[in-house]
This record gives sequence, structure tokens and C-alpha cells, in this order.
Amino acid sequence: MSSLSLPIETERLILRTFERGDLESLNAYLSLPTAQRYAVSKARDKNEVARALEVMRSHVSLQRPGDTLTLAMVRKGDKQLIGHVSLHWSDATAGQGEVRFVINPSYSGQGFACEALGALFDLAFEHFRIHRVFARCDGRNHHSIKLMQSMGMRLEAHYREHALFQGEWDEELHFAMLDREWNRPSKVRELPQRHRVA
Repeated sequence: MSSLSLPIETERLILRTFERGDLESLNAYLSLPTAQRYAVSKARDKNEVARALEVMRSHVSLQRPGDTLTLAMVRKGDKQLIGHVSLHWSDATAGQGEVRFVINPSYSGQGFACEALGALFDLAFEHFRIHRVFARCDGRNHHSIKLMQSMGMRLEAHYREHALFQGEWDEELHFAMLDREWNRPSKVRELPQRHRVA
């Protein structure tokens, strides 16, 4: 596997590792109740967000199972940090990876998360050679459900009231996609075969 080259540019985004100076922008969305509703780990105030930022700053590569790569989603035009995506290498033998994502609600519904996840899937399948990518979400998180379906992920499981999460019974959905199911972006085209001339 070749070394990972960052940042990654998409049509409207720059995906890069987190920096110390990202605290204010990260706090602007990570501490919101709407972001916290489905968050696994809490970052309710600026101190907790600062601790979360330090953890994410260490998520720079996948070298072994258990590692996580977390990339900040930065808009190209104004360099505004609007969310982040993560790829967690969960199992080497079975080639499994988990994707996670959070976006500032002010920028949701504009296709930014889809754009960032597309680049993350390219990394997972093409660069890291992961065989199967999966994502989990709360059954009430309709935006995430719609996003994962639009990415071509299939619903594989629906766990009803399987755990208490933030004081309520959790309805957890599991979506997944295999490497062979990922459609390469339309901008990447196979070159036509040329006939050899003697």
C-alpha cells in the first residue's frame, strides 16, 4: 500500500487532519444538542470539545486494527470547518472498516456529507483495501438513514431496544457495503482499449 497523501480535495471540500486552531469551529457544531443527540461520546462544553479535538488530532492513519483516520471537512471557498468523517479499521482478517460522520446542522442537506463520504469510501476501498465498510445510526436519525441509502449502502440489521442510550431505548440500524459494490465516481472513466499496431 502506498503512503496516504493528505489533504484530499473533492469538488467543494478539502479533507484534512485536524489542527489545534480548529477548536472554535469544532465547538460550534459538536457541542450542539442536535449533534449530541446521536453522538457516542459527549462533548457538551468547550473543555470536552477540546479533549475530543486532541483525540481526533491523533487519528491520522490506519496502520493496524483499532486505528482511526479522522478528517476535517473544510469548504474550499471560505475555509470553514463544517464537519468531519472517520474511518475506523475494526478487523484486519475480515477486512472490516466502520465509517462515522458529523456535520454542522447549518450545512446539512447540501450534499457535503455525501461528498466527504464518497472520498472516504474511495480511501477505504482503493487505498486501504478494506473489503466491507459499515455504519451504524440511531433509527430516529432520518438524515443519516437517507444519506447512507443514497451512498448505496444496504440496511443489514435493525436492533430494536437493544441498549439504553442517553436514558432511552436505542433503535440501532446497521448499513454496509462491500468493496465490489462501490461505484467509482463518474469523473473516473476507463480508457478505451487500443488495438496494437504492428
